Amino acid sequence: MSVLSSLKLISAKRPSAIAPIQVRRNKLINKLTEQIGLANALQNGTTYTSMRLRTIKNKESGEVRTVEVAKRVRQWWFTADSGKVVIQLRYGSKVIDIAKGKNSVEVSNGVELIAVLETLKTACELGDLDQQIGSAADAVKARFKK
Repeated sequence: MSVLSSLKLISAKRPSAIAPIQVRRNKLINKLTEQIGLANALQNGTTYTSMRLRTIKNKESGEVRTVEVAKRVRQWWFTADSGKVVIQLRYGSKVIDIAKGKNSVEVSNGVELIAVLETLKTACELGDLDQQIGSAADAVKARFKK
């Protein structure tokens, strides 16, 4: 009896691309993770920096190297006239309607802000915001087709 006969052999094909809605979900989840980090840093009195890789070419030697640079993260929340904190979910430059006609969540303090951001992240992971993300992505696409 050969060693290979003890294995379960199948014919499989690796998926070549991720579904577009999953790519959109991942993009929003990454942005929500940055917002949670920003809110945590604000609450702790520290600064939050998100890093990204950038390729730089030295003009004199022609050497190309990759360096890590800080990325600017804009907060998605603001203080309303009532003194409450209001969070707006964004996809690109578009504000997403969380429910029909409702594009914001109102919270009272920083602890609640972090909890709501984590709830929104969980909703996105579960696919609850797929329709809203799709509408926002289509609107952004249509803007660039003009």
